[in-house]
Amino acid sequence: MLNGMIGINKPKDFTSFDVIAKLRGILGMKRLGHSGTLDPMATGVLTVFVGNATKACDMVKGFKIYVADFKFGQTTDTQDITGKVLTMSDKAVTLKELEEVIPGFTGKIMQIPPMYSAVQVNGKRLYDLARQGIEVERKPREIEVEKIDLLQYDEKSRTGKVKIVCGKGTYIRTIINDIGEKLGCGGIMTALERTADGGFFIDDCYTFEQIQTAKDENRLENLITPIEYAFKNLDKIRLNGVQTKLYKNGVKLDLKRINNIKADIKEYAVYGYDNNFIGTAIAEHENGLLRVGKNLV
Repeated sequence: MLNGMIGINKPKDFTSFDVIAKLRGILGMKRLGHSGTLDPMATGVLTVFVGNATKACDMVKGFKIYVADFKFGQTTDTQDITGKVLTMSDKAVTLKELEEVIPGFTGKIMQIPPMYSAVQVNGKRLYDLARQGIEVERKPREIEVEKIDLLQYDEKSRTGKVKIVCGKGTYIRTIINDIGEKLGCGGIMTALERTADGGFFIDDCYTFEQIQTAKDENRLENLITPIEYAFKNLDKIRLNGVQTKLYKNGVKLDLKRINNIKADIKEYAVYGYDNNFIGTAIAEHENGLLRVGKNLV
């Protein structure tokens, strides 16, 4: 039974669900999940969870890295090149103007998710409503953009390329749309590649063909990364035999009886008496107890 994570180099025109469906066929197993949706037009890193590791789909933290192409002078209903054109503008945008605007879209900022997105409002996906021609009010959400690097920009064509390092829930096409709006000309995303996510970089990822070949050669396990890799930045604690059994049964443990607990740290990666990773735990310093965060075995 396979358990762990695998980095997929998602091809263009595949939805994230398409990727999971394809992998179910190759791997011959149903228990698969992913850490974050990629638009069909996007390519690059999609972290897929296999077996028991699917319990951690929503737990993977850290920044994601994207490289996006853009064009100023128009807007679309999808905020990218695949959508219906809404407005056109001949307004020129200089390199200096663009460089002055970009810093305003970094740090913790508020972003309104686009209608063509997987965000749910009243139990319905926004993209389902958008396809019916229905637009609903969306509340701004806080996102974090660590850095935006302008890699290329041509003033004549008003096209360029940016590298964006950001947190979960960030819509790159919305950042481009909002930059274009700030510049008074509109903007759309014309291409997108996710180059890092969940600890995986693009060079760590596999194509469907490579995974199929590995299966044919009975070496699929060599492609799977243990789930503990996703929690490598957490402090580690090891339980004794009795504590391991109690933890697996969801029982809270006495903090004083556990080694390596630190007063300023709440979340830990938990290893059993046999040194095998079993999940995460939360230290409740206020009442001296350690509770299960997520049991992943």
